[in-house]
Amino acid sequence: MSEHFLVTGAMGCIGAWTIKQLLDEGAAVTTFDLVDNPYRLRLVMDDTDIDKVNFVQGDITDFEQFERAVVDNGITHIIHLAALQVPFCRADPVLGMRVNVVGTTVILETIKRHAPQIQGFVYCSSVAVYGTADKYPAGPLAHDAALLPNTIYGVSKVANEDTARIYWQDYQVPSIGFRPFTVYGPGRDQGISSTPTKAVLAAIVGRPYEITLSGVWTYQYAPDVANCLILAARTELAGAPVFNMGGAVADMPEFVAAIEDVLPEAAGTITIADAPIPLPGEFDDSELNRAIPGVHWRTLPEGVAESVAHFRHLIDAGRIDIERAMA
Repeated sequence: MSEHFLVTGAMGCIGAWTIKQLLDEGAAVTTFDLVDNPYRLRLVMDDTDIDKVNFVQGDITDFEQFERAVVDNGITHIIHLAALQVPFCRADPVLGMRVNVVGTTVILETIKRHAPQIQGFVYCSSVAVYGTADKYPAGPLAHDAALLPNTIYGVSKVANEDTARIYWQDYQVPSIGFRPFTVYGPGRDQGISSTPTKAVLAAIVGRPYEITLSGVWTYQYAPDVANCLILAARTELAGAPVFNMGGAVADMPEFVAAIEDVLPEAAGTITIADAPIPLPGEFDDSELNRAIPGVHWRTLPEGVAESVAHFRHLIDAGRIDIERAMA
C-alpha cells in the first residue's frame, strides 16, 4: 500500500511545515481540521503545492466523521497535532479536554478498528506534562521524569500519554508521542511561547517588541519538528513510547542576540519581560536519538537566520498578514 498521510491540526504551524515536507517528498496528504482557512499553509508553500492537499473539514471529537476520513481516503499514517493550547484550555477547560483528550481517543479507537491499514501513528504531547523546575534535579530532564502538570493543558497531555499506553496494553495499538517545548519559525503565532517568533518578525519590520516570557528554553525550529514527526511515523516501534525533543538550549537574551546578529539595525528594540517560565529549560533527548535515527536540530543562529529570510520572502510576495502574525 502506498503512503497516504493524514495530518490533524494541519492549519497550525507544525502542521503546515509537516505538510510541506510530505509534499516535497511526493507523499499523498489529507488534512483533518475544523478550520478551513489554509492561512499558515500559504506561509510555508506556494499555491501549486496547496492544491495537491486533500482538505477534509471535520471535528476531531466526532468519531464517525474521523473514521470516515481515514477509511475513505485509504490513510496509512496519522500525524496528530490537533489541540487547544494553554490559553484556550484555561479559558474553556471543558472544551480543552474535549478537543485534546477525546480527540486523541477518537484517533486511537479508529486505529484499533482499522489496524491493518494504519502503519504509523505519532502525536504531540508537550513539556507541559512536567512540573516546575524546582521539582527536579539540575541538568537535562530525563524522558521518564515524574509528570507533574500544573495547567489544564498539561493535564490533558498526560491523559493522552496514558491513553496511548493503555491502547497498547489492551489492544496492541502502537504510537509514538513527543514533548516539544518552544517551537519557532514562520507560522508560529499562537500560544504562550510564540512571542520569540513574533519578535523576529517585529525586528524585520522595524517595530519595538517585548517578549513576554524569560528564562532558559529549548528551541525547536518548526521544520525540524516536522521532520522528526515524519521520521517517527515511518519507524516501527512496539509500545507507546513518549520522547523528549532536543533542540537549541538558550536563555532569552541569547535568542534576542541571534536576531540582532542577522538584523543589527534592530539592536535595542526587542525587550524581555521579567517573567521566567517555570518549567525546566533543558531536556534529555538521548532516548529519542537511539530510537529514531536521523533527527536533526538546527542551531539557534541557523534557525533564526532562516526565519528572517523566510519572513522577508513572505513580505516581498505579499503572502503574510503582519498584524495577524503579531497579534
